[in-house]
Amino acid sequence: MSQTIKYYQFKGILLSEGWLTPGFVGVDEVGNIQYISDVRPESVAIEAVHGYALPGFQNAHSHAFQYAMAGMAEKHAAGSKDDFWSWREAMYHCALSLDPDQVEAVAAMLYAEMLRKGYTHVAEFHYLHHDKNGQTYSNLAEMGERLVAAAKTAGIKITLIPVFYQKGGFGQEPQPRQRRFISSTVDEYFHLLDDSATIVADNAHATLGFSVHSLRAVDARDIVSTFEQGPKNIPFHLHAAEQLKEVSDCLAHLKQRPVEWLLNNLPVDDRFHIVHCTHMTDDETIELAKSGANAVLCPGTEGNLGDGIFNLTTFARHEGSWSIGTDSHISLNPLEDLRWLDYAQRFTTHKRNTFDDGASILIQKTLLAGRKAMGTIPANYFAIGNSFDAVVYNAKAPLLAQADINHLLPAILYTSDSGDTLGTLVQGKWIVKNQHHARAERITSSFLQAVKRLAL
Repeated sequence: MSQTIKYYQFKGILLSEGWLTPGFVGVDEVGNIQYISDVRPESVAIEAVHGYALPGFQNAHSHAFQYAMAGMAEKHAAGSKDDFWSWREAMYHCALSLDPDQVEAVAAMLYAEMLRKGYTHVAEFHYLHHDKNGQTYSNLAEMGERLVAAAKTAGIKITLIPVFYQKGGFGQEPQPRQRRFISSTVDEYFHLLDDSATIVADNAHATLGFSVHSLRAVDARDIVSTFEQGPKNIPFHLHAAEQLKEVSDCLAHLKQRPVEWLLNNLPVDDRFHIVHCTHMTDDETIELAKSGANAVLCPGTEGNLGDGIFNLTTFARHEGSWSIGTDSHISLNPLEDLRWLDYAQRFTTHKRNTFDDGASILIQKTLLAGRKAMGTIPANYFAIGNSFDAVVYNAKAPLLAQADINHLLPAILYTSDSGDTLGTLVQGKWIVKNQHHARAERITSSFLQAVKRLAL
């Protein structure tokens, strides 16, 4: 029996090798690509879209619950010193305030907004595991299951990354306000990971990763054990070297800098997705690039928290690989974060050519490493047999309408915002169209009810 194919015509489709103009795509019943060409298919019904289709972006680092406090920690008392560590106290308060229903509602709202901005897959770095008293739920993966459910409601793909969080700092017992995060032993963490794997296996839109939170949050020997004993075929994520104090504390406790310790004690390769890496020496930067590991950069959060600037210029020069994430979700526009990756380098080098072809390289590196972070194969942007996941930019937007094909991708990346999107497709179907999410009213209503009950 022949299968039904749904056809789209775009003004252009971005492929790995460049623009396909015009671009015709045919998807089967489950949303996988069966036809892609600049030749019109022999079909009566083709949906014409006056826009340019880019592969949907991957959000490689998300703490969904923190969306409940986005914008709520920006009032600074005169004469105070507000930094990452004081912000963390506000984050702990938020973490202790949310029940499972609220987490699901907040996450669904966040994921719907990610889709509206052009993300089609999110890696959820998940450490809010237990109840408000620090006790395990009867379903150990209760909170992870809520995040997977929220992603299904929103229509985004999710890689659930249960996080091993054990300590209150280097060599310190966990603090009471961290009680919802804690797995005391490697075995406890693997039990959580196993239960999370069961949740993921029951949901076609979900995959699994694994993680330790950071060197400060897990005993060094247990970090090694977790990686060595953990799954061999899924991505491994962790934070490192985000803050100067973290680097100095690591030197005092482990006698090495965080990234230096990772490179010396683990078989760092392209399965590793190391978040932030803000404070590295040149030698660390070069060795990390050569290892094949992927840096996960979150410019919106890193700027908001005053973390610092990642040395992307040196990292890229040595063929380093990176993806982007939104972390605390103060910023959700992937184009904005990509611009700031470049602009931060321009601030420090006083040159405009961070890369030979900035737009193409930023997009390529981000997409390929982003797919690795999700645990999917970083194949061609769009390929026969793969899911059709795309964000579509309006060809009638003035600065896109006037751009020739050689300047089109830079025009999208450096001048567009989420208001220039026509919509987002996942598995070949419009989830967001004309700025409207298909389930916006339901998701927004649940979100507002949930956050009204919080005292943040």
